[in-house]
Amino acid sequence: MPQLLLELFSEEIPARMQQGAARDLERMAAERLKTAGLSYEALTSFGGPRRLTLVVEGLPTATPDREEELKGPRANAPEQALDGFLRKTGLTRDQLVERDGVLFAVISQKGRATADLIPEMVDQIVRAFPWPKSMRWGSGTLRWIRPLKRITALFDGHVVPFDIDGIASGDTTEGHRFLGSGKPFTVKDFADYRARLEREFVLLDVADRKLRILEAARKVCADKGLALVDDDGLLDEVAGLAEWPTPILGDMDPQFLDLPPEVIRLSMKVHQKYFAVRDPAKHGLAPHFVVVANVEASDGGKALAAGNSRVLSARLNDARFFWDEDLKTGFDAWSKKLSGVTFHAKLGTLAERVDRIAALAREIAPLVGADPDQAETAARLSKADLASGMVGEFPELQGVMGGYYARLLPLTTSPLPLEGEGAGGRGEGAVSPEVALEATTPSVVAGQQSASTPTQPSPLEGEGSREAIADAVRDHYKPQGPSDTVPTAPLTVAVSLADKLDTLVGFFAIDEKPTGSKDPFALRRAALGIIRLVLDNQIRMPFTGPQLPVLVSGIGRSIAKVQSAAAISSSQGALGAMTRSFGPEAVADSLVAEIGPDAIATEVVDRAREVPAFLADRLKVLLRDQGKRHDLVDAVFALGDDDLVRIVRRVEALDAFLATDDGANLLAGYKRASNILKAEEKKGEIPTGMVRTGLPNQPEPETALAFAAEAARVAVDAALETEDFAAAMKALASLRAPVDAFFTGVMVNSDVAEERDNRLKLLGQVRAVMGRVADFGQIAG
Repeated sequence: MPQLLLELFSEEIPARMQQGAARDLERMAAERLKTAGLSYEALTSFGGPRRLTLVVEGLPTATPDREEELKGPRANAPEQALDGFLRKTGLTRDQLVERDGVLFAVISQKGRATADLIPEMVDQIVRAFPWPKSMRWGSGTLRWIRPLKRITALFDGHVVPFDIDGIASGDTTEGHRFLGSGKPFTVKDFADYRARLEREFVLLDVADRKLRILEAARKVCADKGLALVDDDGLLDEVAGLAEWPTPILGDMDPQFLDLPPEVIRLSMKVHQKYFAVRDPAKHGLAPHFVVVANVEASDGGKALAAGNSRVLSARLNDARFFWDEDLKTGFDAWSKKLSGVTFHAKLGTLAERVDRIAALAREIAPLVGADPDQAETAARLSKADLASGMVGEFPELQGVMGGYYARLLPLTTSPLPLEGEGAGGRGEGAVSPEVALEATTPSVVAGQQSASTPTQPSPLEGEGSREAIADAVRDHYKPQGPSDTVPTAPLTVAVSLADKLDTLVGFFAIDEKPTGSKDPFALRRAALGIIRLVLDNQIRMPFTGPQLPVLVSGIGRSIAKVQSAAAISSSQGALGAMTRSFGPEAVADSLVAEIGPDAIATEVVDRAREVPAFLADRLKVLLRDQGKRHDLVDAVFALGDDDLVRIVRRVEALDAFLATDDGANLLAGYKRASNILKAEEKKGEIPTGMVRTGLPNQPEPETALAFAAEAARVAVDAALETEDFAAAMKALASLRAPVDAFFTGVMVNSDVAEERDNRLKLLGQVRAVMGRVADFGQIAG
């Protein structure tokens, strides 16, 4: 069947947009072909530095004839209704068909030639193409990512003639800008098009370009006894920079190898698009790099390598400057800078956030086996590198540089001054805002310490502590995504949990929760990080435990400070005078200290109570992604447990139990018992109390189930006490036979009220025993 070949040739398309544009081209073409009624066998798109290409195999030469029947009004309907239907269909009254007193219009539409539809389709695609950014050029109105130069459009080997904003379609294209012949050439079909492009030094498929880069880069490294440092993200990018990629090995000044390897690799990647190289015989990077050129140089790339080496040296000299300056500065100076950096307008500064994380890390530390003093120290250092020169230049290295600096610099975290000290702050003999407040504000909480004065951490003991703290500073952002590794070191886990909990609770407290597909503060990612930390490390930490009030109190204080500072900055009288003397932040800090966090955090507490439910929801998603049945997850969550480790273990045990015959049959029995009890509850309260045995004429299955239910209750309680959920399920399995026998041999709704009440009590007891393990009513089956 005929083939459609379409090429949109332009100036250079940014590498990061090429593959997304290819997917958009494929999607838009498929949608418009479907709308036109054109079927096809295969549709493929390609994206490259200067062209987007679409090939559609197996298109028909024309759309099929179509006949559509539209139902109209009744034959005796008013004239207005009939006139409206005729206008809609474009028919006359005698062309309508009457059946059973109802008028129908049969509209026949003759098929159109595919070649006539293609110009309309291409015009719609080009004019509506969803480029992230686009431009106009010359005097035309067309917008494209870069000036569109040529359109190649062939159907069944023939040119499809059309014009878009003065650009006429044809059967010509051109090859590589430098290596090709420099002249446009004609093509007949896709096979000819692809082969001619390759002869003109253009690899159409990005997969072919990637393969060429990897094979050639590994070869030039292996020839020198070196190995390429793989980087999939960089490979994706450079494959979009060159139509005929040619890797070249270059030399780097060895003196730069004393910089952290992450700095070298990032400088190569971000600024120059180079691959790093390592020496397999040694640990670390080698003084070389691989650059991907878009030409095959006559000298084997020596001049290109030398030029790129000079550029890289300049970049790494900049990095060395930041490194040397950071080593002269230290944590105290960086920590002070955080007081002037706003984390969020409603959550205060980064310094206040660090205070909250440090207090929470101290609370979490004993739960994960970490030292509280070290956890607080690591937390106080965790965000300091955000003020360093290196992280300012390379934000991707946040945490990583903090880990290096924590190994090399003194780990001091001296208390921060109140905002307003220093320039424009307190002069010698000045009255503090705390003293001034006593004349204007009644004391609410006596002895309340200012929130801006952090706790001084304990001194470090030994290099082991330094290493653990440095690792915690480096890795506390992890895990940052589903494929990221999860920290296991107790100190790192404590700081990472504190950091993510502060983010989660803080934004919930200011009512910035995720909505639908929008999650601007990545709270779902933070919640998933918390869950993975807890599950992978088997941390027994209920999220309604003591650490949540500590965090809520800190966040409440930060919010109150922001609100107080905003309110008093425009106030008159005594507060206004104090504000002008000491600054709004200092006065707000003292005001919050007077009022106390308990008086200002009520709303924060209410909103923070939503966090455990949010974590539960994300855990449901995670478990479902792992193949767990959603109804089992709901059945366990219905118990109200907030220990994530225990929840997962219970779901796994329940899943295994229901996969057995005993589990499946017992579930059916539970449903039957539950339905009977629900029906009785609609009539009024069902009887409760002790189930009696030994009644006159009491059926043996009733007595057997009563004893079995009591025995199961004891066994289930004992198993749940030790969290042996497999044993709990085994205890429930013992109910299967008695439940089956009961429903087979006993009439629940007896005419004797005493018998009926006793049997309803028994069914209620069975439901209650099973309900200790999970809410079986939420399980399908």
